Amino acid sequence: MRITSEGLSWSASGMPIVRGVSLDIAPGETVGLLGPKGSGKSSLLRCLAGLRKPDAGAVHFDGRPVRDWSARRIARRIAFVEQDSALDTDLRVADVVGLGRTPFRDRWRGPHDTDRAVVAAALDRVGLTALAGRTWKALSGGERQRAHIARALAQQPYGLLLDEPTNHLDVKHQLELMELLAGADQTVLVALHDLSLAARYCDRPRLMHHGRLVASATPAAVLTSRHLAQIFEVDAELATDARGHAAITYRGPLRTTVPQTAL
Repeated sequence: MRITSEGLSWSASGMPIVRGVSLDIAPGETVGLLGPKGSGKSSLLRCLAGLRKPDAGAVHFDGRPVRDWSARRIARRIAFVEQDSALDTDLRVADVVGLGRTPFRDRWRGPHDTDRAVVAAALDRVGLTALAGRTWKALSGGERQRAHIARALAQQPYGLLLDEPTNHLDVKHQLELMELLAGADQTVLVALHDLSLAARYCDRPRLMHHGRLVASATPAAVLTSRHLAQIFEVDAELATDARGHAAITYRGPLRTTVPQTAL
């Protein structure tokens, strides 16, 4: 699935948050959306997922404009995992994951064998099979995040949009999740704070700053020392670890502001 936007802009209370973002994500790509807090990553993801109506610009899935699509139709193409969820329920974990099948069911019909099989497969992919019968309130924050990802997978989407999905996960599950996303058949756009994860697992990072897309290329071309200094205000560089994996080496925070020219 190809996900594109053209001149996408969105404001809140008169303040521009997303500013003229045009992007093109090829089918099957795993793309990292990077930028400091307040750069507009979450708002851009919500616009692309149809959860916010942009003030200007357009979103296309496989070349088809989605401005007038219903939420149900969008949910059959795209799954969105929020950074934090306020879900408070006594449902079992399997039932929460089963909510991902809602776009494909008639309103008054319960789950059938296909739905149950899809849910079981999604739970297995995130390592939660053993917790399928546990109540939602009994889960840790990391387990809940993995369940939300399983719910998204249960939608069997063509595209996955994820907003900081590694925030509540321990290191092992962060790596497992990124391996899952990098190996997925779907087109993936994932907002990340961990630049080393983006460098290692993402095909083409996109760098946002003050609501604008300022860089889009390979990790080596995006995660330059200059960009890391100008945008993240750190003295760092992209390097290769002992196993040949890309990683960010940090020397420390910058003590002076770096000019924002030529971004």
